[in-house]
Amino acid sequence: MTHVAVVGGGPAGLSAALFTAKNGLETTVFDTDGTWMHKAHLFNYPGIGSIGGDAFISVTRQQVDDFGVDRRQGSEVTGVSADGDGFVVTTGSEEVDADYVVLATGADRSLAEDLDCETTEDGTVDVGVEMETSVADAYATGAMVRAEEWQAVIAAGDGAAAALNILSKEKGEHYHDFDVPGDATETFGGMVDEG
Repeated sequence: MTHVAVVGGGPAGLSAALFTAKNGLETTVFDTDGTWMHKAHLFNYPGIGSIGGDAFISVTRQQVDDFGVDRRQGSEVTGVSADGDGFVVTTGSEEVDADYVVLATGADRSLAEDLDCETTEDGTVDVGVEMETSVADAYATGAMVRAEEWQAVIAAGDGAAAALNILSKEKGEHYHDFDVPGDATETFGGMVDEG
């Protein structure tokens, strides 16, 4: 059992996992390493002058690992179903129960179809600004919700929006993940610096 199951390990999925794990929700990421980032070089990601896609993914994976995400590298999800109390995420070797699911599988919308998520006229998964689908507690992010507007910053923002909505539901009020210098912590290679 996990609070949040994230399917996909690109910018959207890792962003969602970072926010939920940082804020105390047990988070599992299923990642086949199929992200388009391996073909990318980022010059337009805020705060980063220039970084190769492989390096970006490596740094982001380290961030989620530092916050205790259960990252199941190489674990392909073959199905997601709603079970009344949450979701069952199925891989070739296991089933994992989750309260929430975040679909971050790029343009592959097959898992959203399995859940019977509503789609738009152009075939993308229909979501609101919080990234929640027509299926309660199921979120879709990145390329699966956009016809052709695929970009790393947008995908990461979609993942963050999904995570903040999950956190708001869990806390029972609008939640803001905003650290300030007086109480912020920074992680460096697994070490927490109470700076």
